[in-house]
Amino acid sequence: MTKRILILGGTSDALELANHLSTNERFRLIYSLAGRVEHPRVPNQSCEIRKGGFGGIDGLASYLTTHRIQAIIDATHPFAAQITRHAEVASQTTGIPLLIYARPPWTSLPQDRWHEVPNLQHAAALIPSLGRRVFLAIGRQEVSVFAYCTDAHFLIRSIEPPTGPLPPDANILLARGPFYLDDELTLLRDHAIDVIVTKNSGGPATYPKVEAAREMQIPVIMVQRPPATSARPVTTIPAVEEWLKS
Repeated sequence: MTKRILILGGTSDALELANHLSTNERFRLIYSLAGRVEHPRVPNQSCEIRKGGFGGIDGLASYLTTHRIQAIIDATHPFAAQITRHAEVASQTTGIPLLIYARPPWTSLPQDRWHEVPNLQHAAALIPSLGRRVFLAIGRQEVSVFAYCTDAHFLIRSIEPPTGPLPPDANILLARGPFYLDDELTLLRDHAIDVIVTKNSGGPATYPKVEAAREMQIPVIMVQRPPATSARPVTTIPAVEEWLKS
């Protein structure tokens, strides 16, 4: 008997997980995308693709029961706090088990010059004390938090153009990872970057900017992850498979 699994996706980790699980005939996968990226990457193997929101907690709970979902795997971005919270409550409401599949956060090394902050607002307030040429690598959706930063130049990198107001002095660089250390070093030097703002998303794809900052002794304003939910977290595909057997 096959198990119907909803994967809340949109990350490289989710894609890898879906491609792996879809080769198992015991699993019937539905891979859900929020629809915020115009050309998202989707699993290579045969599994149902769903795009768009669910309509809040009630909508997600209704979807789970209507589609006879037997397990939920939240493999969204570590900073996608809203959908993670919705999944947690919908799981509790319906009794359908939920697993968080999340890459471990980065940890600082002695040579790093990290300034850890709880949110982007704190990051924006800290910039003037650290530098004037900012590499902003936080994605496209919350760049408007920095719109009032009038005394700094911003190089903003995202997969698609940022939404909302921008800082008055800003250049946009559209690029999708993975990125590599030599390229990141060149980028930082060419743009004379003296401070980096990033989220602690973890994973290898975007870590080279942190390595480059370490090598060049550039301060990094590191935004910490939202508080963890009560759902069980795992960090490896074998751990996901073991959970699905239960």
